[in-house]
Amino acid sequence: MKEVIGVSFEEGRIYYFDPNGHKVKENVTVIVETEQGLQFGTVKIPLTEVPENKIKSPLKKVIRVSTKKDFTQYKKNQKDAIEAKETCQKIADEQKLNMKIIDASYTFDRDKLIFRFLADNRVDFRELAKELAKIYKVRIELRQIGVRDKAKEVGGYGPCGRKLCCASFLKDLDTVSINMAKNQNIALNPTKINGACGRLMCCLKYEDDCYTKCRSNMKKIGDKIETEYGTGTIQSLDILNQKYKVEVPEYGIVEVDKK
Repeated sequence: MKEVIGVSFEEGRIYYFDPNGHKVKENVTVIVETEQGLQFGTVKIPLTEVPENKIKSPLKKVIRVSTKKDFTQYKKNQKDAIEAKETCQKIADEQKLNMKIIDASYTFDRDKLIFRFLADNRVDFRELAKELAKIYKVRIELRQIGVRDKAKEVGGYGPCGRKLCCASFLKDLDTVSINMAKNQNIALNPTKINGACGRLMCCLKYEDDCYTKCRSNMKKIGDKIETEYGTGTIQSLDILNQKYKVEVPEYGIVEVDKK
């Protein structure tokens, strides 16, 4: 087990950090070391222990509990980043780059200015980056986000009638595979299993473990099975209700419980 602190940034996802001797309470703001540089974050999980195999090592450290001066700097960074976003979009339009700037953010120490953008195709933004570097005198990073991230940013409603999971409560966009749809006996019709982003719906993952467990002790389609009507061939499975539809010679299709 390892002692950690869970910290969240503006996007909402929680990351683990080495407390570095700090025992801070929930909602306290801190300055932490990240791969991007120093960042201002909020403690969402106070000092706790988690299994080491759940942590990506080595952990970055909590540098300090934030001060009033830190908070003032953080708010200035936010304000300047909004202006930088507008400037970036203006220059991109002047350079006729087909891209939409979603947001901009400074690292806390203002060592780097990061822009995220949407585009249907790859964009050659080298000249844009040079122009931005001349203006802001910091390292510039432009990140093109994917279609799933685009749906999260734009929002909308799914076929269930609710707001898109990624735009409401889902923080981590986990991998979703076609095997999950197959595992749940869902027809492989793109209009039925693809979300607003055009990729497989995230909700396919929610019940996959349950279906996998229910399937584990069931026979497969095509297997022979003994029924009260005689030996037949399994045509389909009702996984959650633990039933088979079986074709029995001279009787046709019959439904039987899993034995």
